[in-house]
Amino acid sequence: MMKALRTIFVALALALSAQPASAVDPLYQSEMQKLLGIIGSLYFLQPLCGDEENDWRLHAGELISLDNPDEDRRQRLNGAFNQGYYAYARSYNSCTISAQRSVRQLLEEAEQITRDIHSRYADQN
Repeated sequence: MMKALRTIFVALALALSAQPASAVDPLYQSEMQKLLGIIGSLYFLQPLCGDEENDWRLHAGELISLDNPDEDRRQRLNGAFNQGYYAYARSYNSCTISAQRSVRQLLEEAEQITRDIHSRYADQN
């Protein structure tokens, strides 16, 4: 699943990099905020459960940069990442079965959102 998610992230990043910068939110703004919230959650949970392989903060930064948002959108996207991080930081201080289940669910949801954004908006250049 992680390899598929990484491949989809790359495709999404390439699609977003082709989008022109705009002062108006793109149609995928709410999905991007949700995706970045999930990535923020994974940034907290995966190292807690022993997975140091992915730097979710780096992935989030790349997606945001390639999306080329104005400062207001950049702040909202970063805020979504931080909210996702702190939502789980308040709930977990060790890796539990529930935390592991959350990681699996978050990865599945991130994959679905990424596919949706790519399939719905990538060809709108």
